[in-house]
Amino acid sequence: MNLHRLAQERAAAGRPVRVGLIGAGKFGSMFLAQVPHSPVEVTAIADLDVERARAACRSVGWSDSLIHATAFLPSAEELLARPDVDVVVEATGNPVVGVEHALATFAAGKHLVAVNVEADALCGPLLARAAADAGVVYSLAYGDQPALVCEQVDWARSCGFEVVAGGKGTKHHPTYHRSTPDTIWDHYGLTAEQAATAGMNSQMFNSFLDGTKSAIEMCAIANATGLTPAPGGLQFPPCGVDDLPQLLRPSDQGGVLHHKGQVEVVSSLERDFRPVFRDLRWGVYVVIEAPNDYAAASFGQYGLKTDVSGRYAAMYKPYHLIGLELNVSILSAALRGEPTGRPDGWRADVVATAKRPLRAGETLDGEGGFTVWGRLMTAAESAAIDAFPLGLAHGVELVNDVAIDQPVRWSDVRVSNERAAHRLRRELQARGADA
Repeated sequence: MNLHRLAQERAAAGRPVRVGLIGAGKFGSMFLAQVPHSPVEVTAIADLDVERARAACRSVGWSDSLIHATAFLPSAEELLARPDVDVVVEATGNPVVGVEHALATFAAGKHLVAVNVEADALCGPLLARAAADAGVVYSLAYGDQPALVCEQVDWARSCGFEVVAGGKGTKHHPTYHRSTPDTIWDHYGLTAEQAATAGMNSQMFNSFLDGTKSAIEMCAIANATGLTPAPGGLQFPPCGVDDLPQLLRPSDQGGVLHHKGQVEVVSSLERDFRPVFRDLRWGVYVVIEAPNDYAAASFGQYGLKTDVSGRYAAMYKPYHLIGLELNVSILSAALRGEPTGRPDGWRADVVATAKRPLRAGETLDGEGGFTVWGRLMTAAESAAIDAFPLGLAHGVELVNDVAIDQPVRWSDVRVSNERAAHRLRRELQARGADA
């Protein structure tokens, strides 16, 4: 609770926390909007389109003088070579590129805040290991839901509560696994023309709807907290905040959980498409269990929503502000040497799964596309079938047919351009539970 004071003291000593941003998209722009009002300095921004990055700064209210004082660079390599960058924010969203940026950041001796949760889901445990070996911090991004759930899990365990379930809310229906960039705007009540005018990327938005982004985020949470998926992946049960402790308890006690200590995403849509009452679409939650009768009685005395037994209760945060909250991670890394969430084991994976019957010779188009969606699995399940990770499933040719709803395996694809992410991912699978 003293990050702001520590940051002010460091700035007053002439050593402000200096940040380099890679990728000035939506998340990056939200972070940039806060910079003029916060105790951090952005010294450099790297983006493939430098003019777009400058325009993003203007659009969020940066003054001309602040823009002129900032280096706008066309490559991450130039940013990482700068001595006036203490913390790097990687916000490209590209898992393959994100892995390369992470390794280069550690080699440069700089802390990394990984907005790129796609790269974390792909091989985060080994990225965290590489950061530790380099003596720097690798952190999930506060403001995004995985880091917020990590915070809630840590709070609960620090207080002596067992975490029964943890996760987030979203808008989901089982039929959405078939959604493509051509059908996405119908679900959002927009026309393609309206979305284009607003600059909305259909494939990115589709990844939120078809279940892929939820799987990626729950994978990051599992690998960072020790919570694990149920066999078969996410269920997306419809559930409002008042029903969290009743529904998200073990099935042998009347809930829907496979086991205690599970990651799960609750939907804001009933199965008949009616809106859920008091949904958690934008928020995060943990369900906790009272360790004794006294704590259970206290849940009721202090107004917590509980299940009928009174022993399970939920704590939730109804909203998240993504990039507007990112400074918490940056300051925590720079001032405390602590991450706001970091993978410490390989427990979960996101597997490329066919949206329709796929034929040999087709090319996979990755997250939110026309060919595959991301299914959450335990790492053990994924390793047992040699599943192909969603994070690598872009621009890859199939050599075998894959039936609808079946996982793609390494033996089903031809990787023609192997990069660091492929090699690191194979190492992760070889290490397995020892990662």
